[in-house]
Amino acid sequence: MRTTNPIASLLGSSPFKPMQAHMRIVQECVAEVPGLFDALIAGDKDKMTAQKDVIFAKEHEADALKNDLRAHLPKSLFMPVDRRDLLEILELQDTIANTAQDIAGLLMERDMSVPQGMAEPLSAMVQRCVETNTQAATIIEELDELIEMGFRGKEASKVEEMTAELNKIEDETDQMGIDLSRTLFSKEDEMKPVSVMFWYQMIQWIGDLADYAEKVGDRMRLLIAR
Repeated sequence: MRTTNPIASLLGSSPFKPMQAHMRIVQECVAEVPGLFDALIAGDKDKMTAQKDVIFAKEHEADALKNDLRAHLPKSLFMPVDRRDLLEILELQDTIANTAQDIAGLLMERDMSVPQGMAEPLSAMVQRCVETNTQAATIIEELDELIEMGFRGKEASKVEEMTAELNKIEDETDQMGIDLSRTLFSKEDEMKPVSVMFWYQMIQWIGDLADYAEKVGDRMRLLIAR
């Protein structure tokens, strides 16, 4: 009997296909975050609401696919990849979308405004964090080729190089976050303490977008190393 479940159909061809599909949705979710901050800086609340709605919708879509994949992923796979490894990568991917949702939720619920002098470095950090996710998604797209090559050879070397580049970009976002936090703390006498606290939390969450993307790459590197 032919299955009508799309996840089961994807798993029939490769267990990596739904993993890749999930990461594409996560990437689409994160790609909306810069527009959210652009609207915040411009003071366009209608645009912020629209961006928030898209981010929430994409996060829900990613959640649904994650849950479906968990339910249909076979208990044992006849390939050199442990089921737990796939689920760990899936969870990391999903955490990226969850973080984007947290960022959008806090910006809307708190009615935050960007402290003076922080708009440009904030936008730059957000964009660079999105780029880490783009790099992580590109790495995940290499899963099929990796399995065909038995996680060895030129394909493995290619992914290792891509992961090294991902680590480099993430390091840049770490420094951007440190610099932005310093700018924030230099203005704390001009701001309400609670505003400083929420903006510090926001900077941490923006950085988490890059941190979790790097962890996706690191998990891929571990698969190659085994």
